[in-house]
Amino acid sequence: MIEVEDLIALVRAYNPRTDATLIRQAYAYGAAMHDGQMRRSGEPYFTHPVEVASLLTEQRLDDATIVTALLHDTIEDTRSTYSEIEARFGTEIAGMVDGVTKLTNLELTSSETKQAENFRKLFMAMSKDLRVILVKLTDRLHNMRTIRHMASHKQGQKAHETMEIYAPLAGRMGMQWMREELEDLSFSVLNPEARTSILRRFAVLQRESGDVIRRITNDIEIELNRAKIEASVMGRAKRPFSIWRKMEEKEIGFSRLSDVYGFRIVVGPDADCYRALGVIHQRWRSVPGRFKDYISQPKSNGYRSIHTTVSGRDGKRVEVQIRTREMHEVAERGVAAHWSYRDGVRAENRFAVDPAEWLRMMNERFEEASDHAEFMEAVKLEMYTDQVFCFTPKGDVVKLPKGATPIDFAYSIHTRIGHRTVAAKVDGMRVPLWTRLRNGQSVEIVTAEAQAPQDSWIDIATTGRAKSAIRRALKAERRSGHIRLGRELARAAFAQVGKRATDKALRTAAASLGLSRDEDLLAAIGASEISARSVVANLYPELAQVPPAPDVAPEEAIVGLDPKAHFDRAPCCQPVPGERIVGISNKGHGVTVHAIDCPRMAEFEDQPDRWIDLQWQPGHHAPRNAVTLEMVISNAPGVLGRICILIAEQNANIADLRFVDRKPDFFRLLIDVEVRDREHLHGVIMAADTESDVAQVRRHREEGTRRVPFRSERATA
Repeated sequence: MIEVEDLIALVRAYNPRTDATLIRQAYAYGAAMHDGQMRRSGEPYFTHPVEVASLLTEQRLDDATIVTALLHDTIEDTRSTYSEIEARFGTEIAGMVDGVTKLTNLELTSSETKQAENFRKLFMAMSKDLRVILVKLTDRLHNMRTIRHMASHKQGQKAHETMEIYAPLAGRMGMQWMREELEDLSFSVLNPEARTSILRRFAVLQRESGDVIRRITNDIEIELNRAKIEASVMGRAKRPFSIWRKMEEKEIGFSRLSDVYGFRIVVGPDADCYRALGVIHQRWRSVPGRFKDYISQPKSNGYRSIHTTVSGRDGKRVEVQIRTREMHEVAERGVAAHWSYRDGVRAENRFAVDPAEWLRMMNERFEEASDHAEFMEAVKLEMYTDQVFCFTPKGDVVKLPKGATPIDFAYSIHTRIGHRTVAAKVDGMRVPLWTRLRNGQSVEIVTAEAQAPQDSWIDIATTGRAKSAIRRALKAERRSGHIRLGRELARAAFAQVGKRATDKALRTAAASLGLSRDEDLLAAIGASEISARSVVANLYPELAQVPPAPDVAPEEAIVGLDPKAHFDRAPCCQPVPGERIVGISNKGHGVTVHAIDCPRMAEFEDQPDRWIDLQWQPGHHAPRNAVTLEMVISNAPGVLGRICILIAEQNANIADLRFVDRKPDFFRLLIDVEVRDREHLHGVIMAADTESDVAQVRRHREEGTRRVPFRSERATA
């Protein structure tokens, strides 16, 4: 275990003004609190906090962060309390230790709903002090380095959690080295055979090709020296998980991978980045489509570098990154560069961005998410994607995740622009809205005032911002439609008992049902969550209980069955009185009544013993036989209301209503209507067909069955 004076020496190497006394006190307090506790490896537990603190010194972090690392498990695992730490080390450190404790207690591998809520808490904690997540990430890194001492089921759980949450979070915060190591450590647990296979391939490749990295590094250095560019050149083989991911994405074997080696050129002034790029491209052939300039278009976490891939020695492809020393510091430390110290003061790095800006942006976007699934989708999209840079017609740069479409581009400019999008032009050419945008393209969005978001846009959009805005708009549109439909259904239901659906009556009914507003009641009626009939019954119970007419009772409606036999109308054909019917015995489970022309009857041709000859009881039948009608109607104000009134005028009740297709100019919907018999159904269909805004009305049968004769269709304009 690193001794306290050695730890202080590590801090003093970059911060001569460090408060050594504070670190000694924290070291002694942590050692006392963890005294007697052991890790699974058999080492004293306090070795872990000390190692975390040591790893943080490599990132040149301030004293408060180092002390927090030493104390980060005290509140959770010892008798120490927040108040005691605050009294000994101050409010700042106590708050950070408490923040790390809360992050540790989040069960990030639990159910999706709970995971979404934990992610919200995680980002809230990060927003208060980002050093908290630096300590937590480093804590996870040390735990993953020593994961072999855990129980096997715990190893898998921690590896999944690291791969899905902590590794991409480290990468999103610019700490790419940590992301790569966390991914590779997780990979070694989750798929050790694949990792071992890749390492063996590397060993074979090195035996066959020799020290490729040293030879290519020398080649680059020679070319840069000739151009009189001072630079340091570093090369390495890519990590096994990075290789595995490329093999999976491209669906190719190891032998077909080209750029398994990466090289980094670190120069002095900014201009030397482009000079070095020219040298590389003059000496080696560049690979088309593999050039990215993150200097002129930096990433949101401050990352700047030029990436290019060239065909190097022996035709092998190699990736080359070119950056200055300041850019390299940000690229290596990411968010930690914001707190880096040099000579006892905060190091000034013009490329280090305030990561709180990114967190504020993410929190603003996530606050727009209305449910857990939407929030998780936004988190994963924001954390896992790389970026492309496109231009508006005026030349403004728009940053989008890889795979973004013109829909995402429109919503990134303004929600109003997104809602009104009707078409897009990319580099002057009209393209479909599902087109994937590429770096450097100019995008023009064509809008129309009458346009509104479509359901299909959810699948087209890739950004959390666009998806959230589309869902909110669609939900608002559906609610408005439900309110309109609910008002018409309520009006018809009230009229049946001789009452009017006044605002006061609706408010009273809403209050009695526990709803705050009459609009909520109407929306519930329109969405079939509450029936209009039950609302009337709630207000006027004496009127709603209409005595039965001399109708045929349900148990007497069928002739040919035992009086005690149970029967059901087949949902596939929904037979009604007046139609020829046949029964199919269900071997002790009652009888299913089908229309004689139901196509499903062919399934029972070889089972004649199950057929029962039936007929409807003569006489007046109650309007209790639900039949589904399929309608195509104009998307215009008042149309749906008029149809509901027409059906009500035929003394038929609407039991349910479902929209199956919504287009800018028409709706396709299914309406369950309760009728007496065949003639009653015929009257309902004819009444609906007289409405000029009804383009089609027919009796709906289950998919795969043929239509019955009752139908009325007109060509849609």
